[in-house]
Amino acid sequence: MLALRLTRGAHPAVQLRRLLVAAASAGTGFLLLSALGYAMSHPDSPAAATLRLAWCAPPLAATIHLAVAVARTDPGTRPRPGLAAAGLGPGRLMLVSATTTALSCLLGSMLALLVFLHLRGDLRGMPFDGDASQFLAADTPLPLPAALTLLALTPALASAAVALLLRPKLAAPAATKAKAKARPYGRFGVSGRSADRETFGAYGRFGARLRDAVRGGATTPDTASAEHAAGAAPAPAGRPPGAAQAGQNGGAPQASAIDPAPAPAEEDGSRQAPDDLTHFPVPRKPPAGLPWGITILTAGLAVETYAGRVTADDTLALPTALPTGPTAVLVGWVLAAVGLALAAPGLTHLCGRVLQAVRPGPLRLLAGRGLMAEATRIGRPLGVVCAVAAAVYAMAPRPDSAATAAIGPLSALGATVVAGATVTTLFMAALEARQARADTTAALLRLGAPTAMLRGAAALRAGVLLAVFGPLTLIVAELAALPLAAR
Repeated sequence: MLALRLTRGAHPAVQLRRLLVAAASAGTGFLLLSALGYAMSHPDSPAAATLRLAWCAPPLAATIHLAVAVARTDPGTRPRPGLAAAGLGPGRLMLVSATTTALSCLLGSMLALLVFLHLRGDLRGMPFDGDASQFLAADTPLPLPAALTLLALTPALASAAVALLLRPKLAAPAATKAKAKARPYGRFGVSGRSADRETFGAYGRFGARLRDAVRGGATTPDTASAEHAAGAAPAPAGRPPGAAQAGQNGGAPQASAIDPAPAPAEEDGSRQAPDDLTHFPVPRKPPAGLPWGITILTAGLAVETYAGRVTADDTLALPTALPTGPTAVLVGWVLAAVGLALAAPGLTHLCGRVLQAVRPGPLRLLAGRGLMAEATRIGRPLGVVCAVAAAVYAMAPRPDSAATAAIGPLSALGATVVAGATVTTLFMAALEARQARADTTAALLRLGAPTAMLRGAAALRAGVLLAVFGPLTLIVAELAALPLAAR
């Protein structure tokens, strides 16, 4: 009930994101039902039916990725002060996010079922009733358990992924976190440890020791040796120096306003070290997937090139209208796509580091630090978009190839779902990054930073990423298309 109320009372922009999730789920559900209809109309070819069902995995993965990105940017399920007291802690909000995602995906699955039944001719009242009756096996009764099982895949997997990624993380103890994530520095960079922390400047405040020496309230080693050489008797323990001088002159001891009060006796081991320990956060480490991504990408391109030169009998038929080739070509495509997605966060971090090199100004420094901070959040969906773009370019039918035909409706639907879901996920990641740096932007505006400079930094980040990942995607796509272009 709470998830329904949050869904109904959300902002129109949030509702639009959820409708995009429902649309992607509808496309994926229709592809799954089409695979079921092909299996019903071709009972003598189970291998082809299984291959069609396997080709529904990329749209399914893209839909789940989009659902997770939309759930991360949902402001209604974000932890806020006071919600834990009302029983809406991080765990409960995670369940609300998973339920909201399941409802959006379930809406899309029901829409896919309605369209599927209309195309089969089981439902009447629409202009396109029964247009695909032969392809979807309209003369065979629809197995309802199988259809519902396929339609439940998207809501179940999407809600499970949201619950897994948004689960509350157990906080480490304070002492362990301080030792693991803090770098110890003493006063003025000297390493040191103390039992209790002092306030800043308590020991070395400018002029503190000098005033005490001028007033006579502090006894330094030099003044103590001078008084001892002049024959001044040292004051007993617990008595100020003025009292000892008055006793030697024969007068009564008089209290002096400048004489310091007797310091309490310190026990052994209770004296603090002069150097205090200040903890600074450890700088964020760069993404570690760049070398692995480059290695996997190179291996995938090498497998594709080798498979294109060697004549093999095991050809794998891709979906309708897409080129056919050896199975090793498909393996090389998968490896290249995975390598490109793994290397993207590291490349984004490297772009930020290069952007702020060689005496940067405020604009380049702000843009470079932003790219370094958002390397993982922006780099992953950007790498997926580049991989999908390279795959679409490489798998596009070519007019000079005899192994290709016209693109069918199901292939166009699958490509639209994958491309649209990945691009929308990238926009959702950019929105999440904007929400994450909202406090920093507000602080810069309070300090007097012009709005034009912030917009210029955002445009510079986008331009640098486009200048780096655009040619990289084209190069990978051309190399991936070479084995099929030779056939």
